[in-house]
Amino acid sequence: MKKYKRVFLIVLDSLGVGDACDAAAFGDEGANTLGHICESVNGLDLPHLEGMGLGSIGNFKGIHSLKNQLAYTARLEEVSNGKDTMTGHWEMMGLHITKPFQTFTETGFPKEFIELFEEKTGRKCVGNYAESGTKILDDWGEHQIKTGDWIVYTSADSVFQIAANEEVIPLEELYKACEIAREIAMDDKWKVGRIIARPYIGKKKGEFVRTANRHDLALKPFGKTVLDSLKENHIDVIGIGKIPDIFVDQGITKKVKTVSNADGMQKTTDIAKEDFTGLAFLNLVDFDAVFGHRRNPEGYGQAIVEFDQQLDELLYYLNDDDLLMITADHGNDPTYKGTDHTRENVPLIIYSKSLQSPRHLGLLKSYAVIGATIADNFDVENPGIGDSLLEQII
Repeated sequence: MKKYKRVFLIVLDSLGVGDACDAAAFGDEGANTLGHICESVNGLDLPHLEGMGLGSIGNFKGIHSLKNQLAYTARLEEVSNGKDTMTGHWEMMGLHITKPFQTFTETGFPKEFIELFEEKTGRKCVGNYAESGTKILDDWGEHQIKTGDWIVYTSADSVFQIAANEEVIPLEELYKACEIAREIAMDDKWKVGRIIARPYIGKKKGEFVRTANRHDLALKPFGKTVLDSLKENHIDVIGIGKIPDIFVDQGITKKVKTVSNADGMQKTTDIAKEDFTGLAFLNLVDFDAVFGHRRNPEGYGQAIVEFDQQLDELLYYLNDDDLLMITADHGNDPTYKGTDHTRENVPLIIYSKSLQSPRHLGLLKSYAVIGATIADNFDVENPGIGDSLLEQII
């Protein structure tokens, strides 16, 4: 059984492939993120993903199924109760989430919560409804400049977001407010997955721009994950993009910040040029945040094309004893109703230059096959759910 020195795991945030057996229970029957994007833009030109076997995962317009695909492929079925970032990523690393995180999409946060937050931070709040991060600034940015009030809002995700103009409220105060909100939101009746600092700059409506000083405070994983097992055994775990935030730094040995999908891919490629033993774990959030939630199938499609193009350089720097895994954490069909995530299966592509007989593995139970395979590869404990695929990868 072959062992790999380095594993590169890339999460295409929200790139679901439809057909979750329980989609109807989540109100998502018929959702298909990749399939509907391909239909909306009359097909996508994805030579690298197509060559690896993306076409064997589903029937996507313009993406062909090949007899001699270069990678192993599968569809993964989520077993946890949820369709959010944390649920998907935590399941990948072995955790089975049975109770979904709280959302306040329809109502905003309760008066009791807001009043407690105002009392503890010393500032009033405005907003408190579900809105896009750019629109909320147009709604309230000028008001904040005049009053110093917090701009708070949520989304279809389990989040409490706090926007603050860096020229009005110091970053340190914003981060402290997030810590206060995180403490308040540990109460079961308000327990959301993430508190997010959303700093921005600008003087007037239409000119407000978010900065790269975003900071997430997530709930800590409730159990040991594969990342913890790797770190305990002195194996590198490089968290790129929002991965360290999702796991609250648990199991992470090195953090790499990113500002966009392109930046994330470039930094991952730079890491591939270095010598290390372990896991490089990247999340590409723009697919979800910039295109999925904003219901922009054309932009989403172009972002997938750009990822495929950047994949070319990363592949060049992979060694024969490297393993690349590409997947997603949930769906976010930009052609579907509302602005919520969608309950879908996700793709899995497993590639190495040394593979002998790649093929499609079909529908597999749980995203946790990913973490289980990584744990098996590095001979560390898999503390949670998931069956390794390592023996099948030859």
